[in-house]
Amino acid sequence: MKKLTAISITSIGLLIPNLIYADLIGEGPRLDPADRVSQNEITQGQLDLNEIREAGLIIFSTPFNRYDGYGDGPHDFTEPDNNSPTGGNRPTLQGNGTFLRVNGLDAQNCLECHTIVSNRTVPATLGIGGGGGFGTSVLFRPTNIDVIDQNFDGVAEFDGRLINPVFLFGAGGIELVGREMTHELQTLKQYALDNPGTIVDLETKSVNFGSIIADNNGNLDTTNVEGIEHDLVVRPFGRKGENASVREFDVSALAFHMGMQASEEFGGETADADKDGVVNEISVGDLSALSIFITTLERPFDINDKEHRDGRRLFSDIGCADCHRPSMVTERKTLPYKLTGSPETPFEETFYEVDLSKHPTYFRLTRSGGIEVEMFSDLKRHDMGEGLAESAFFQTEQQNREFITARLWGVADTAPYLHDGRAHTLAEAIFMHDSPGSEASNAAQNFKYLSEDQQNKILAFLMSLRMPENPVDDLIIPN
Repeated sequence: MKKLTAISITSIGLLIPNLIYADLIGEGPRLDPADRVSQNEITQGQLDLNEIREAGLIIFSTPFNRYDGYGDGPHDFTEPDNNSPTGGNRPTLQGNGTFLRVNGLDAQNCLECHTIVSNRTVPATLGIGGGGGFGTSVLFRPTNIDVIDQNFDGVAEFDGRLINPVFLFGAGGIELVGREMTHELQTLKQYALDNPGTIVDLETKSVNFGSIIADNNGNLDTTNVEGIEHDLVVRPFGRKGENASVREFDVSALAFHMGMQASEEFGGETADADKDGVVNEISVGDLSALSIFITTLERPFDINDKEHRDGRRLFSDIGCADCHRPSMVTERKTLPYKLTGSPETPFEETFYEVDLSKHPTYFRLTRSGGIEVEMFSDLKRHDMGEGLAESAFFQTEQQNREFITARLWGVADTAPYLHDGRAHTLAEAIFMHDSPGSEASNAAQNFKYLSEDQQNKILAFLMSLRMPENPVDDLIIPN
């Protein structure tokens, strides 16, 4: 007689029995235990970089199911529904027991939203680690979507965030720049505490984040801090600059999109925080492999030839490069990895490191021993004005208007543009920077007043910033 396992799914207050024969073909976790690596194997050097990357690619690409820990577990209708970004006790759409879509539970793996390497080609060029189209945009924490236009004003009110998925290429260089900036800002913070009454400018890698001053009692006045949280941690990842590392981003993304909880953040290897009957859904080793895989994805490149030099110069002359800094240079070439937590100490308690000047990232090595990261961003949040402001109920008015400077490397291949994909073309995106209160208005207006020939030179230059052509083609996925 076949073994019968009963799994109960509670939805909208109703108990729906879902009987599954455990030994039927197709039943069981999609993530093969043989493909998972342990943290000890990584830290003790038992695996080479490619073996770790392969394990991370599998975590990135596996379509998780309930046996893996997908979902929030049985819905407890006696408790309030959860609208937090890390999920837990969320309802499912129409009580389907699986997906929600409008607040996460909207994918089975990372690959679903990160597959478009180039939208410049027709058909689109697909690959691992790319971005997503509008159809894969994230509907983040809404409680109201006015699809019938109740005010008859042509505006479908929406009180969450609409987030267009970005590509992941070059993430290792971005994280290293952010860590070095954080380290320098923390040093400046300590200097202020050691020298009460002294105004300390918060400048790192030629980016200014305002100033701080401490009193004689060790209290720090952060009133004049700008473009960064008051803890002075640079967070390069997320449209609002929410995560200091890819690892942090992975923890929240796995929980939000799939209900896959990383034991590192959800109570340890024996905890079942979402009460779905599965523990250690994403182990410490899984999370390390995933973050190492993503941070070693190839970097975008530029066609830096004579044809595009005038456009690059004009891009700088009209003020675009004030925020879209063409490149940042690091002091070191190796990216260290650490567990989540304590982002204020980015180079302490690390367990692994990767030389980003070598395969597979190949960042340009500088004479001083660092790398050049040509991402076209200052990793700072800026006020983009009323025209691009969000209307999320859980953010202040100022937070709704602020976004971290978008990284333009690879921009030729990444339409649609802006945080929610509203701009179909680069010219549209530039013009939309001009709105009341926007810090980018002057640059956008300068572009507007250029001759058509000059505008096209800038656009041609931007179209020379390309994505990697064959990402991850060196990895052999184990069967």
